[in-house]
Amino acid sequence: MTPKNITAQDVLLVIDVQNDFCPGGALDVAGGDAVIAVIQQVAPRFEHFILTQDWHPAGHSSFASSHAGKKPYEQIELSYGMQTLWPDHCVQGTKGAEFHPALDLPQAEMVVRKGARPQIDSYSAFFENDRTTPTGLGDYLRDRNFTRVFLAGLAYDYCVGYSALDARRLGLQAIILRDACRAIDLNGSVAKIEAEFAEAGVTVMESADLFGPS
Repeated sequence: MTPKNITAQDVLLVIDVQNDFCPGGALDVAGGDAVIAVIQQVAPRFEHFILTQDWHPAGHSSFASSHAGKKPYEQIELSYGMQTLWPDHCVQGTKGAEFHPALDLPQAEMVVRKGARPQIDSYSAFFENDRTTPTGLGDYLRDRNFTRVFLAGLAYDYCVGYSALDARRLGLQAIILRDACRAIDLNGSVAKIEAEFAEAGVTVMESADLFGPS
């Protein structure tokens, strides 16, 4: 079966298309809002959609402002390992945490809010950054008999990428729609995660491949 043969066991996972990750936001991913048109174009190919939403409390441990003398994009050691420090972003209940208004997927079956625990960050839609605490998404997909996850959104080298790797850990096929993502590319993060994709068996393809002949 080729990727373009979308079935009822496939789900489109749209990662963190929120105001704070788009131009003008607190953690602006360059060209972040450009993913929306691609997502809307491929959406009719799918029966099933799940959205994720970064949903941090104020003073979250991943914010540089929570650590005296630290600046955004520095790294520190937390209880679960190394953590990149970010500008305050996607704070619960703020406009920055809202989905971008151009994202129009009312048929989404579920919204996974992640990063809500004050002391631990969560890049992946499946596990928090300790790599063991589940969000519940894996169980949901298993219970619904989904076998393949297509991923789009922000950012390619962080939340999209970690979600794809964890999907593979859980035995799901994982396909990233590269032109439906944008990257931060912090300290070589794109090259690093693409090496992990190759090792884990994550497929990276262009959205146009969904529309080719069967």
